[in-house]
Amino acid sequence: MSKKDFYEVLGVSKNASEAEIKKAYRQLARKYHPDVNKAADAEQNFKEVKEAYDTLSDSQKRAHYDQFGHADPNQGFGGAGGGDFGGFSDIFDMFFGGGGSRRDPNAPRQGADMQYTMTLEFREAVFGKETDIEIPREETCGTCHGSGAKPGTRPETCHHCGGSGQLNIEQNTPFGRVVNRRVCHHCQGSGKIIKNKCRSCGGQGKVKKRKKIHIKIPAGVDTGQQIRVSGQGEPGVNGGPPGDLYVVFNVKPHEFFQRDGDDIFCEMPLTFVQAALGDEIEVPTLNGKVKLKIPAGTQTGTHFRLRGKGVPNVRGMGQGDQHIQIRIITPKNLTEKQKELLREFAEISGNDMPDEQNDNFFAKVKRAFKNFGE
Repeated sequence: MSKKDFYEVLGVSKNASEAEIKKAYRQLARKYHPDVNKAADAEQNFKEVKEAYDTLSDSQKRAHYDQFGHADPNQGFGGAGGGDFGGFSDIFDMFFGGGGSRRDPNAPRQGADMQYTMTLEFREAVFGKETDIEIPREETCGTCHGSGAKPGTRPETCHHCGGSGQLNIEQNTPFGRVVNRRVCHHCQGSGKIIKNKCRSCGGQGKVKKRKKIHIKIPAGVDTGQQIRVSGQGEPGVNGGPPGDLYVVFNVKPHEFFQRDGDDIFCEMPLTFVQAALGDEIEVPTLNGKVKLKIPAGTQTGTHFRLRGKGVPNVRGMGQGDQHIQIRIITPKNLTEKQKELLREFAEISGNDMPDEQNDNFFAKVKRAFKNFGE
């Protein structure tokens, strides 16, 4: 199955800016993250979105993709080193007996990288925190120290392949004698035979354990972002270095605040009297309450900005702003006297009274004060 176009995956045009690509990725990452979206195809969609963003957010990778698409221009020609001509070496090995370079099965190799998804509360993502996580992973067996052999013994070189991990199978064909390489089935390509296996790991050299790891989450992380914990992936092979652990974040939404990058958005309710006559109100922010002066005649939808009251930039490049949009709340449960005064006002001004609305929005604001300022 051919891969989808990365621009189509993110829903952006081919001349989209870096900011547009980043914004599209954040929206789709929230939509498809497996911890939020339980649909059967959510995980696959999340992987496609992440792969598309990893490519288009890197200027060099994007230029390469724009020119070649999903194809590798070096495919079949071995890359810069020119060592393996995309499968042609296997053909030459078949007819001429090989002679090319082969991977040493006993050479040290780096362990595989691992990924851990962590769900954060909104406040934890904003301010960062330190915590411990437990991950299941393979670790070098402490009994045999990774050899797979019973203590006091050691693996022997496979005498069938001479330690190469491969066998040369000779066949007579119309083209002459052909030498074909196959993985040695005696040692499974390892080049070693373990006669006395370690009881702790069954000869594997590794055991499954749950590892506790202390991590520091920087302030300002957002959904889809990740940090790398060096050397905390799967253990290396044959004494090679371990892989890395990548912690990917999923941030829960907040009831009152909405986030877009480093900026915070919220709505503030005002009474008809406050909006008409002006007032000084208290506004909840991420760091507590601040006073905001409301000029007389303020309308629903009026926008105010509090500079530096947003989310700290995860790379340490300042702090975002908080954007406040005003929402006028219509009073309800009026007394007859209040209604009479409003009718009189309406007659004088020539305007009709606005419809009543519920006070659920006030309840959200009160909870925001409680969570962030009290």
